[in-house]
Amino acid sequence: MAYAVTIETVPPRILAAVRRCVRAGEVPRAFRPALDQVWAFLRTNPGLRTDGHNVFHYDHASGDPTGFEVDFGVEVTRIFDPHGQVTCVTTPAGRAAVTLHRGAYSGLAAAHAALRNWFSQSGEHTGTWSQEIYGDWHEDESKLETTIVYALA
Repeated sequence: MAYAVTIETVPPRILAAVRRCVRAGEVPRAFRPALDQVWAFLRTNPGLRTDGHNVFHYDHASGDPTGFEVDFGVEVTRIFDPHGQVTCVTTPAGRAAVTLHRGAYSGLAAAHAALRNWFSQSGEHTGTWSQEIYGDWHEDESKLETTIVYALA
């Protein structure tokens, strides 16, 4: 799949999220238990979520050599008080390199590789965070869309 990369100014997003420190490659195992907690919380708070998407926000600036911090979250309509491990997170806004992955989640690595390649070719530098914004669910994997966002330094 060919990936088009654009530079955009991305807005902040308010998330209900559970934070985890993960190593590269551990995200597929770590996200489900975290999101299960978020969705359980949202089911008990009607109106907090309308049509928001799942968002994984990666903090590359934590300085932890064993992994990085990830907020596994869901977009919500307003700020709220924490409940257990579910906290309110407002993601940073700013200029970012953005691409869209269409297809199975197992192919997301190719979208990330395309962005890293774009950075090496463009002379731009990555910032301290990135995101995966998951579009609406479809049984047909070819209709899945995931937006990948890397902050510009």
